[in-house]
Amino acid sequence: MSKANLTRETLLPKLAAHVLNHGLGGASLRPLAKAADTSDRMLIYHFGNKEQLVADLLGHIAGIYSTALDAAMGAERPTTRKECFDRILEQGSHPMMRPFMVLWWEIVAGSARGIPGYREAADAMMTKQLAWLETQMPEDDPDPAGGARYLMTLLEGTLMLGVVGHARTASEGLLASGVSPS
Repeated sequence: MSKANLTRETLLPKLAAHVLNHGLGGASLRPLAKAADTSDRMLIYHFGNKEQLVADLLGHIAGIYSTALDAAMGAERPTTRKECFDRILEQGSHPMMRPFMVLWWEIVAGSARGIPGYREAADAMMTKQLAWLETQMPEDDPDPAGGARYLMTLLEGTLMLGVVGHARTASEGLLASGVSPS
């Protein structure tokens, strides 16, 4: 790609593909530049510094994820919290979404380890997802913000248990406790 064709918008999809395949752990400038068919200097030129590059990259990836969730929700707004939960869980459990989930948990783990920038990235992504989820609550929901937080808690736990081989644990736990997303 010629230098004239390099823009943040043309670089971000290539960088996103690399991070979704390899994670953030190896997200140093040289491998990222190689994945985008450019130099580390050009990445700095377009993004200012590595921290901004990673922030913009994670924002781009979050946008891709949100688009997939929007498609999964369909044109009709859910009529119950359970319906909302089920639609999102089905999408989040789809094999196509696995790279996004792995990246998310890498960010969560980095936040827990105190790696600079990870907590801020996790906070920004969770804040955005909660705001989106609030708009997905049933129109007659008495507490859309509370419902969004409730469903997020159930979704995160259920998806995490599924990835570690305990999808049945999550299902049985929800049923046995009487906790229902509706």
